[in-house]
Parts: sequence; C-alpha cells; structure tokens
Amino acid sequence: MSKKYTIAVIPGDGIGPEVTSAAVEVLQAACAQRDIEIEINELTAGGAAIDKFGIPLPQETIDKAKASDAVLLGAVGGPKWDNVEPEKRPEKALLGLRQGLGLYANIRPAVVYSELMDASPLKKPGNIDLVIVRELTGGIYFGKNGVYQSGDKLPDGTTKGKIAFDTESYSEGEINRILKIAFELSMKRRKKLTLVDKANVLVSSRLWRNLASQMSFDYPEVELECLYVDNCAMQLISRPSSFDVIVTSNIFGDILSDEAGQIVGSVGMLPSASIGAPRTPGMFEPIHGSAPDLAGRDVANPLASILSAAMMMRTMFGEEEVAASIELAVKKALATGARTSDITFIGEGEHITPIGTRAMTKTVIENL
Repeated sequence: MSKKYTIAVIPGDGIGPEVTSAAVEVLQAACAQRDIEIEINELTAGGAAIDKFGIPLPQETIDKAKASDAVLLGAVGGPKWDNVEPEKRPEKALLGLRQGLGLYANIRPAVVYSELMDASPLKKPGNIDLVIVRELTGGIYFGKNGVYQSGDKLPDGTTKGKIAFDTESYSEGEINRILKIAFELSMKRRKKLTLVDKANVLVSSRLWRNLASQMSFDYPEVELECLYVDNCAMQLISRPSSFDVIVTSNIFGDILSDEAGQIVGSVGMLPSASIGAPRTPGMFEPIHGSAPDLAGRDVANPLASILSAAMMMRTMFGEEEVAASIELAVKKALATGARTSDITFIGEGEHITPIGTRAMTKTVIENL
C-alpha cells in the first residue's frame, strides 16, 4: 500500500502562489515515482486573507495546518497592505503560524552550487556549506512594545515627543532548546558551532553565551566559537566557507540568513524549515519575500520553494530518496544552464537568456 502525506499549502501573496505551485508540481512528480501519495490542502493567510476575511490569519487556517502532516508556505505581504493597522498586517500571519504550531527553530541552509559560483558577489566564494539555526518565537519580535508621549527635554532643549520601544527578552528554556538543536546538528556535520550575539552590549546575549558555554561540555567534540553579530556579518563575507552551523536569536538570524542567501548567489536559492516539538507539523518555506513587483510575470525563481519541499520530505517524513532526488534534479537543471534572472551571471563574452518560473519547474521535473 502506498504511503500518503497531507500537506497544507499556504501560497500567500506576490510570487508566493507561483513558487508554491512549482514546488507542489515537483513534489508530486518525485513522490509518484516512489508510490507516495501527496494530498494538498490549500489554505489562506497573509494579504490574501486580509482581502478575503479582513484578518491575516483565520482560525480555520491554523486548525487545518495543525491537522496536516506538514505545511508548505509561499510568502506574505506587499505594499498593498502597508497602511493597514499594525495588528492586521500580513506579516502577523507568519508570526501567528509559528506560535500556533509551536515552531521555535528555523533551520536555513546556505550552499553555493558549483554551477552558480559566478552568481555570487564574492570573487572567490569557496565551498560555502553552512546552516543558520534561528530562534523563532522569542526575542524582540515578540517582546513588549509600544509608543508613548514624553514631555521630557533632550540636552539641546528640544522635547522628546513620541517614544517607541521594543523589548528583547529570552528565558533559559527558550535558549537551551534552540542551542540543543544547533549542537545536535553540528554533530551530524563538521562539528563546528558559532554562536552569534551582542554580549558586549546586551544582557540577553550574555545569557545566550553563558548557556552555550555550559552546554558545550555535553558536546566535547563540537568546537564552539562566539562572535558578535557585527563581526559575524563581516566574517561571512571574508571567510564564508569556514562556517558550519550558526546559532543565534530571532532578529540576528533574520538578518544574517539574508546575507548568507546573497553570498551564495541569490535568496531565491535558499529553503528553510521551521520545526518545534516532536509530532508537530513543521513549516517549510523559501527565505525570500513576496516580491510583488515580480508577481504574475513568470520570472520568479522557484528553486528555494522546491528545495523547501525537499527539506520537508527529509525532515518530517524521513523520505531521504525523495529529498535527494529533488535536490539532484535541481543541480542537474542548473548544470544544463537553466537560469532564472536572479541567478543569471553575464561574464565577458557570455550571454545567458534567463528562463521563467514555469520553464525552470519543467526542467527540474525532467531531471528527476
């Protein structure tokens, strides 16, 4: 009897519907080769949900996502919804899904394909193969925030006026559970872990550093280094191939993973997995945004979404053959010269005509 998995697909906004459609096509083709049935349950969130229901995340979406085996997400947001009240912005759907599903760890691999060396802005990127483990449900994005009026004066005599604040806070439990995932992942890779913080300034970062040092005694084979976030941003440019696993807070991981995406050629190449407690459906998505300027033009790069589907099959279901076949098909597609516009490098004397979303998807399927 064939195996069957139920996947909640949340296309979202902008290019989200296009790239998730591509991922589903590839996923179903790869699974059909191995007698695995994929049942798709399409749900609404983000700006699309605001337009339809007046809120970014309907309860039905959360309930059906929880009832699924895994979630495949596109992207949310866009200028169309810039002026809605803060609590109803499309991005609230992302935060709500992470909290509702209990997804506290975001795993973002960044690999430079040999076929895309010239797409990297670095002259000699080297063999970049790193993973960023980002805490997902704590920190400044979820801390207390607000705006208040102050009549106090600044030293130059002007009135302070409105004061806005956001609070960064972390508990030992929140930090330890993400550190454990990072140490365990390091043990399966090259046994090097980099903690990124701002411990010279932030009290919360000092707690991260103390707890990482304590946990390192449980993993004597793992080399632990600690870098301030500004130094890490620089080192990712100067020595990217030296990194293995990076673990960090919500906001620092958000920033550094986009940098990592660019140095490997394009954020359009980077998948991600958001995971939580065992037997909780994980959520898989490309790290890029909704790119509304590209929507509907058949130019978006679907590979990050396709690779996210591969991560889903490996991480959630242990379907290594399916995951590996998708990843190899992507590599073969690139080897044939298939390029979307974001990864098209034009060198001296070269001319490469980029292909569209649908053509890239077709090329990947042909190479399964």
